[in-house]
Amino acid sequence: MRSNGMGIGALAERFGLGTHVLRYWEERGLLAPSRDAAGRRRYGEEHVTRVAVVLRAKEAGLSLDVIRALVSPTEPGRRGEVLRGEAEALRARVAAGRAALELVECAMGCEREDVTGCAHFVRAVAERTGADAAAPPGTGPRR
Repeated sequence: MRSNGMGIGALAERFGLGTHVLRYWEERGLLAPSRDAAGRRRYGEEHVTRVAVVLRAKEAGLSLDVIRALVSPTEPGRRGEVLRGEAEALRARVAAGRAALELVECAMGCEREDVTGCAHFVRAVAERTGADAAAPPGTGPRR
């Protein structure tokens, strides 16, 4: 890297990205490269770090708007509001994921060909519908 930073192609290549991605992130307020005398973008080590942060946050499932709120010093008042909303949404997704995993693990342990006849499955559905949780006849435990 030269003392005045690297070009957009070098930064994009470092992370295996297309240059259009970095330009888009710039439009969205995630990157703010300096410009050389010819108007070309120049990126320093702080931009390398920023790209790594954005990629890590995207891998974690965060949207670009949430990432901008997370890293932008221009939105500190809004940061807490955005992050509280994201935390609530993440908690809901985690709970849904746990419920899905429980259902899949239950089905994996059921010896019935049709899992809807499994007593545990029937109870889970009954809880969801608010019906009596007693298993219907012929659906005794064959897990």
